[in-house]
Amino acid sequence: MRSPQRGEVWLVDVGMAAKVRLALAISVPADDIDRALVTVVPHTTSPRNSRFEVVVSVQFLRAGVFDAQNLVTIPHAKLVRVLGRLSAVQLSPVERVVCLWLGLPTTSSGA
Repeated sequence: MRSPQRGEVWLVDVGMAAKVRLALAISVPADDIDRALVTVVPHTTSPRNSRFEVVVSVQFLRAGVFDAQNLVTIPHAKLVRVLGRLSAVQLSPVERVVCLWLGLPTTSSGA
């Protein structure tokens, strides 16, 4: 399997009661020498109106939010299939909220 690319939205097997979820790849692609892992931001259709949630409207996603408080790092083997890709403009607010959650500095041009 190829390395998932930052900004791609994947169908992911999260291993909870055979549940699959949509999630955004937020980490950089792994090189061959690296562990085959990716950090993702899950998408949920049950928002809580938290400051760590981001609405991104794209055709291939149902209404919902990306939840930066639920970051998870998973092996590439848990990725089922790629559904689409966010543009840089769509990815930028998710990067900012992930940085906010992690206490990292943000800039006006993204993370």
